[in-house]
Amino acid sequence: MALTGLDIYKKLPQTNCGDCGVPTCLAFAMKLASGGASLDSCPHVSQEAKDALSEASAPPMREVTIGQGDNALKIGGEQVLFRHEKTFFKPCGFALVIDDSMEAAEVDSRLESLKKMRFERVGFELKTDLAALKCSSGDKSSFAGLVEKVKGACDLPLVLMSDDPDVMSAALDVCGTGKPLIASATSENSDAMAELAKKHQCPLVVCGSSVEELSGLTEKISKAGVKDLVLDSGSRDLSKTLENLVMMRRSALKKKFRPLGYPTITFPCQETQDEMLEAIHASVYVMKYGGIMVMNNLQPWNALPLFVLRQNIYTDPQRPMQVKEGFYEFASPGDSAPVLVTTNFSLTYFIVSSEIESSKRPAHLGIVDSEGLSTLTAWAAGKFTAEKIAAFIKKSGIEDKIKHRKVVIPGYVAQIKGELEEELDGWEVMVGPREASEIPGFLKSWQ
Repeated sequence: MALTGLDIYKKLPQTNCGDCGVPTCLAFAMKLASGGASLDSCPHVSQEAKDALSEASAPPMREVTIGQGDNALKIGGEQVLFRHEKTFFKPCGFALVIDDSMEAAEVDSRLESLKKMRFERVGFELKTDLAALKCSSGDKSSFAGLVEKVKGACDLPLVLMSDDPDVMSAALDVCGTGKPLIASATSENSDAMAELAKKHQCPLVVCGSSVEELSGLTEKISKAGVKDLVLDSGSRDLSKTLENLVMMRRSALKKKFRPLGYPTITFPCQETQDEMLEAIHASVYVMKYGGIMVMNNLQPWNALPLFVLRQNIYTDPQRPMQVKEGFYEFASPGDSAPVLVTTNFSLTYFIVSSEIESSKRPAHLGIVDSEGLSTLTAWAAGKFTAEKIAAFIKKSGIEDKIKHRKVVIPGYVAQIKGELEEELDGWEVMVGPREASEIPGFLKSWQ
């Protein structure tokens, strides 16, 4: 049972020194009990108290890292059920299945897909996160060969899928220190899989036939010394999987039930053979607590919508999605190309940039940091003013790239034209269209 704030307070130094960033030890204890602080913030707590409070200070959902280096995937660590309460911090991951029973050409095709399935959106790269290697043959040599091939051709973290400890052991020997995700430990093989996870220091998927069995397995494996666990409820039905995901998340966050306080993995690839339905199942799990979605089909037509959905779900709802400030070039603009400016609200950027691209005319588009607000909202809030635009243009270096001194502002803020001309000595300020759909015609008339 989780300790209360008063229980924690009794074990703290009670000096009210404030070194933890909180004025009093009682206030710190209350934050610790609610999951809003870390015990490491207190530099004076004794080791005895640390041992006693470790359970209370641990986050309700453990954060698990799969792989190493820049491409490592971190899942879990969430503190709320709904993103409007706070935000979701660790974006879920997508894994593409590669089976050792596939023909060599199909394996090569999927490896190529993993390399190319990358998109850029509002300054962020959207991509597949994991390669899920499945042993269908039952042959440990065949599976180890697949692991070695993928490991040499792909720098993504791996999910190793086999219930046979001997097969898994051979695959892990090939992986070395890559920290792949082992899938899966069940009631039949949990002891052997736990030993492999401990030996290779890898995270481990725990699979139960029910949530009740799953919680018992996680307790057993955790006591054996494996702490980095990922939960698979065992269901391969959309409705039941969703029900289990919600139940596990609520148990971890609302009831502080530690045996279910881990990130999850789902298998849309095993729930349907229909490519469209597989993408629909995955979209449901993105929105409701799936940590990893293992997919049999990831192509641009279904991958991009799923990646964009994930990006939207894991964006702070209290902070609009923003584009990085700076100048963006279209159609290799020369020194006579027009210069346009607008705000860094992502939707504004998407609309304006798409219209510039459709015009097929060269242009420099300046994105001014307006804290993610749209044009009129930013102007009303004092975030898109003549002073800010002028300062942005002066520091951007655009003056070195063009021979003219003309800048185009959005038609909705025509009222700042005079002010901006005062701020930008020697520049001509032109008022552009009010509607983005008019931009192509405006650019075609540019002299």
